[in-house]
Amino acid sequence: MAVVTSATEVRGKRWWREVGWRYPVAAVAIVYAAFPIVYILSASLSDRGTLTGSNRLFAEVSTSQYEQLLATMFPTWVANTLFIGGVTAVGVVLMGGAAAYAFSRFRFAGRRQWLTGLLLVQMFPQMLAFVAIFLLLLSLRDVIPVLGLNSQLGLIAVYLGGALGTNTFLMYGFFNSVPKELDEAAKIDGAGHARVFFTIILRLAAPILAVVGLLSFVATFSDYIIAGIVLQSQDRLTVAVGLYQFISGQFDARWGIFAAGAVISAIPVLLLFLFLQRYIVGGLTSGSVKG
Repeated sequence: MAVVTSATEVRGKRWWREVGWRYPVAAVAIVYAAFPIVYILSASLSDRGTLTGSNRLFAEVSTSQYEQLLATMFPTWVANTLFIGGVTAVGVVLMGGAAAYAFSRFRFAGRRQWLTGLLLVQMFPQMLAFVAIFLLLLSLRDVIPVLGLNSQLGLIAVYLGGALGTNTFLMYGFFNSVPKELDEAAKIDGAGHARVFFTIILRLAAPILAVVGLLSFVATFSDYIIAGIVLQSQDRLTVAVGLYQFISGQFDARWGIFAAGAVISAIPVLLLFLFLQRYIVGGLTSGSVKG
């Protein structure tokens, strides 16, 4: 019996040393990550409309903050953000994929220098150029109003230009893992570069396309600085810029409505992540096997 007990203790210590310690660490990480979400949800369901005195979670449950939120221009802001984020994500995937395919499959003069230039450009955040972006769009409004200041298409163009370098470099590495023999076999059957790109490369590169599209959508959805500079009319604002107006006042901050807007704004990103999860997780494995 003593030998059995000693062996059980040894196995227990070994299990705790190798696996067991991860459970309390994971529990602490989950509580740490979930508490802000629960707190914001509790504040959005409070009838007071303030964060002061919200020490007791869900002490009162009311939908008044959501009703007041929907009475504002919040639905319009959500529609604008979904439009801008969706168009930007699709544009980034197509433009970045085409550029990465050119760098990966073609050999031309200055190819390595252009790749180095993309690597250097992505080291500087787009926010450093917000003054130049404002002046450029201000001048462009007199020539092409649809792409000038206070234009959603102009904001999309700014997002596309800022994200092209980083995403091209990401997809370039993935495209290099796709065997070139597939391109050659398709060309023997009479396929051109466009057909190879759209029917073969993009299908095999679905994991990286999903990652790039998701990151572009999330970055666009949560951006405040660039969107706040370009967009000025209330009916063209995005969610991040519009919600900030509720808490920008010094004495009239409406934190309850802001919390309700934050909860609703998280739903599209969550749904998109759940939809693309099988491509991000399962598609990575299948894509690497196919490549």
